[in-house]
Amino acid sequence: MKASLRRRFDMAERVQEFLRAHPPEGTAAAARARLEELLERVRVQGLHQRAGIVDTRSATARRDGVRRELQSKLLLYLSVLASGLRNEHAELWMAFRLPRRRLPNLAFLSLARGMLRTAAEHKELLLSAGMSETLLDDLAAAIVEFEKTLELTNAAVRDHIGASADLRAVATDITRQVRLLDGWVRYRFAGSAELMAAWASARNVHGPVRVSSPPVPLSVPERGDDTPGVVKPAA
Repeated sequence: MKASLRRRFDMAERVQEFLRAHPPEGTAAAARARLEELLERVRVQGLHQRAGIVDTRSATARRDGVRRELQSKLLLYLSVLASGLRNEHAELWMAFRLPRRRLPNLAFLSLARGMLRTAAEHKELLLSAGMSETLLDDLAAAIVEFEKTLELTNAAVRDHIGASADLRAVATDITRQVRLLDGWVRYRFAGSAELMAAWASARNVHGPVRVSSPPVPLSVPERGDDTPGVVKPAA
């Protein structure tokens, strides 16, 4: 959660505590009830936002593992087999060559699907060259797993974005309700400097106001009496 939003929500909680000690009446009571609803929404959407982040990281870590298995094991196996056939089947060797640079996820998925399709079309030839009977099944399963991690990441990102957008809307509404409540507090407690100071501290977005201690007076050398010193003229 962004620090600017977090500060505003912290402010709303302090305002809520002030209003619990000094319950408002009339329309201000409705504003207080709305503020409590908004804070509950913050808690729910905050959990959704956090879950989206956690799910995104989990899916990303899982996808990285599947990608390593695909690229460093399964697809590499096909590429090595095809390199042994390049003299007789140059087109097959070219189809199974792996790029040197790291491809984006969707491009890598397309590459893996294409290699699986080509391998299935030339299955007998690859088996005669030493391909394992289970390689194509393992490759297909890994591709499906890779696709699932992409779907999980996309869903988690959507949840995170949706929760973040709702939290921004809630922050705007909280500001509106606090302004309404500010008018009531100023009317109700204008004669109490102590309560007005407490309210100002509660609704300060940057945190409670801390009154600094009064400055310590500088020490004055003690004198024998209160009579100012007399400067004697030079002889």
